[in-house]
Amino acid sequence: MATDVVVPTLGESITEATLGQWLKKPGEAVKADEPIASLETDKVSVEVPAPTAGVIAELVVGEGDTVNVGAVIARIDAGATASTAATPAVEDRNAIGQAEAAAPAEPAAAPVEDAGDPVTLSPSVRRAVLEHGVDPSKIKGTGKDGRLTKDDVIAAAKTQPKPAAAAAAPAAAPVAVAAAPAGERREERVRMTRLRQTVASRLKEAQNTAAILTTFNDVDMTAVIEARNKYKDLFEKKHGVRLGFMGFFVKAACMALRDVPAVNASIEGDEIVYRDYVDVSVAVSAPNGLVVPVIRDAQDLSVAGIEKTIGDFGARAKAGTLKLEEMKGGTFTISNGGVFGSLMSTPIINPPQAGVLGLHRIEERPVVRDGQIVARPMMYLALSYDHRLIDGREAVTFLVAIKNAIEDPTRLLIDL
Repeated sequence: MATDVVVPTLGESITEATLGQWLKKPGEAVKADEPIASLETDKVSVEVPAPTAGVIAELVVGEGDTVNVGAVIARIDAGATASTAATPAVEDRNAIGQAEAAAPAEPAAAPVEDAGDPVTLSPSVRRAVLEHGVDPSKIKGTGKDGRLTKDDVIAAAKTQPKPAAAAAAPAAAPVAVAAAPAGERREERVRMTRLRQTVASRLKEAQNTAAILTTFNDVDMTAVIEARNKYKDLFEKKHGVRLGFMGFFVKAACMALRDVPAVNASIEGDEIVYRDYVDVSVAVSAPNGLVVPVIRDAQDLSVAGIEKTIGDFGARAKAGTLKLEEMKGGTFTISNGGVFGSLMSTPIINPPQAGVLGLHRIEERPVVRDGQIVARPMMYLALSYDHRLIDGREAVTFLVAIKNAIEDPTRLLIDL
């Protein structure tokens, strides 16, 4: 008896999604509630569980297709057992198309199927495998249920022998054969993910609606670095999480937002909404890009509580298990471009928020202290804000409060 697999409810106001990746193939056995597909929504990836145990009988839609809530995407033969191999008749159209497209480079792709169980790869991961000429069956995946991510492939490629030593690695030869001739110019068209489309739309909306202005300051990180180096081992032993810089900045931001409430406010129609709580949106890396979960009531959390929350967000973002509700309702955003090496930027606010604090890389620069030129670890801070709501004086006051708290962390302890 065939059981339909339908798109589950995805959250308030979300009516459709994109089929990002099939995690099972026709003919494969599945357990009840085992993930069989990954859907991309405006904010996160959502896994679709099998409604019953059985065997995948048919994949109704292909990767990249848009599906509505309640739509049938696959059928499961309930109670059946897996056959030794899926027949060509039940292969989904994406798999057939990918096999035809990969025909010239078949020797390079062969390791994917050599193992006892085929390695299921997303389109972006498959492209990275072919580009770097690595064997995916020999790479340990860090994604959900051990699946490979693009970052896993790139990291493995960096550890394999350079092209000069490729003579001893026959598997890399087909990749060289399939490479573009010298001088050939190539283009590739890749459909934007639903997340990227939403990000693009919201950023443009922010520029069209808000009067965005950015003000800068710099901060001497000496005191925070010394405190971190002194207590990081005890901190990790007691709280089970590493002591980073973000905990200090979130605490400093909560204090500054209390003193300059306009930065934590928003405009709704012809009214200004002020808040006595702080929900901080923090950007964390995920396999498909950055996501921005929210630390609720950050003003009530200790540095340890903040670091634990951020660590949990980071782990679940990498595994693709963040929930939609965890990325809604932030009142202020902190974006740390410094982890990627950014020296300075002008971040864009996330409507309806009125402000975003940009952190950047720490580097030693010459500064004057007590009449002497000395080298200090300095960081540029950037506050982008909606000038319709926040005046320049308030923006500068906010940044100076952040600067004072970071340069003298005792202020965070005694609430100054």
